Amino acid sequence: MTDMNTIIESYARARTRRGMWEGVWRDCYAYALPTADAFQSRTTTADIFDGTAMDAVDQLASSLLANLTPPWSSWFGLKPGPELTESQAQALAPALEGAARVMQAHFDRSNFAVEMHQAFLDLVTAGTGTILFEESAPGQMSAFKFAALPLSTVTLEEGAGTGRLERVFRESQMKLADIRARFPRADLPAHVAREKDADKTWRVIETALPDGDKPVVKYAVVLADGDAQTVLMSANLPVSPFIAFRWAKAPGDVYGRSPVMKALPDIKTANKVVELILKNASIAVTGIWQADDDGVLNPATISLTPGTIIPKAVGSQGLKPLEMPGRFDVSQLVLDDLRARIRHALLIDRLGQVNDRRMTATEVLERSAEMALLLGATYGRLQSELLTPLIQRGWAILRRRGEVPDVSIDGRTVQLDYRSPLARAQGQRGVQNTINWITTAMAMGPAAQSAIDLAGAARFIGEALGVPSDLIVKSIPQPNAGEITHVQPD
Repeated sequence: MTDMNTIIESYARARTRRGMWEGVWRDCYAYALPTADAFQSRTTTADIFDGTAMDAVDQLASSLLANLTPPWSSWFGLKPGPELTESQAQALAPALEGAARVMQAHFDRSNFAVEMHQAFLDLVTAGTGTILFEESAPGQMSAFKFAALPLSTVTLEEGAGTGRLERVFRESQMKLADIRARFPRADLPAHVAREKDADKTWRVIETALPDGDKPVVKYAVVLADGDAQTVLMSANLPVSPFIAFRWAKAPGDVYGRSPVMKALPDIKTANKVVELILKNASIAVTGIWQADDDGVLNPATISLTPGTIIPKAVGSQGLKPLEMPGRFDVSQLVLDDLRARIRHALLIDRLGQVNDRRMTATEVLERSAEMALLLGATYGRLQSELLTPLIQRGWAILRRRGEVPDVSIDGRTVQLDYRSPLARAQGQRGVQNTINWITTAMAMGPAAQSAIDLAGAARFIGEALGVPSDLIVKSIPQPNAGEITHVQPD
């Protein structure tokens, strides 16, 4: 195992680099996702006057969950790789589809949907989400157990030459009972195990670091007690239990950039405009009043309620309202424009619900193509940093338990088949083009029809639409010349 001093030094350097982002994260969480421990934000819910950003963040996170990992729906599959022959692929396809259904059932029975939505909230707000994927205890309904980790507790670094967030440090403040419950195999130091104060908290750092070019992740739990570090447990894992993913990334950055960061100036301005509107409204309702100090009228005893009689001296003006110099009607125009830009930046006007129920098939196709275009770069990153590690981690757990075939998802023998709504939307254009070409060629006569491989076209359309691979015949024997191809029904 790597020297603990080296790990602690690497963690300290990573924390220093993360510190440059905390100011931006603090503002993003304060205005879009107020939480209790989001980097000790000075802004509270009492300072929030406009909820457009908070509503848009929740809608975008829900859209991501529905388009990438829809609950109780098949959003991935397994199919034979390109290195297998047609006969091998045909024989392996049913086993892979069965294994994919087994793994999908474990995802559905676990707390995946609940924790994944929370991770998407972090992704949309701060640009980086992290989820902990662990194996549950034997006898549970699902072999999977998930936990969305707050960004304030996680420090990340990219792996050498990979560009992915493979170096993960998670710091927690845990009591002795919590340490024993979470790490039952931990080798606790004597002074910790004999600790009489059950309320004392200990600084625990979990690390997951790649082991060079080896397909192994070194996982370790370190107890940091002042300047001393003690390894509580360590293990070599085939896949890291920490899965970190980003919305977008600029050159040289480690952490992601979120749509809330892009809309943050408009979010702050809209919040201030609503605050000023409310202050102006309170003035318009209660008014500002002035009175002569004539020795009769005491402003401190006046209560502006219906039916009140306010005494005044003879010949004095008494209590009268102060005329306002102008009105604030232009604020509503500014606020509408700001809210529209916030919704546009958070894709609510693109990914939201369709108001017109009379959309034609062409309009539905164009909307799907536009959605795939908008989320093309983000989906590619999430597919690489989130979906693939999720499936690989789940496969490693079930493979060790013997619930799936003992093969590797290496892209050559077995490859992933993404079947989420967003993945299907990306393939809709190719399907439509293929159907249009077949329809046109069929109308051109027998000469053009001979150029169509209907079986190959059917296989292509089936794969693009996410049809299970065991339902698609890889090769269809062609009839010999002179063979009767039409069979009379019984």
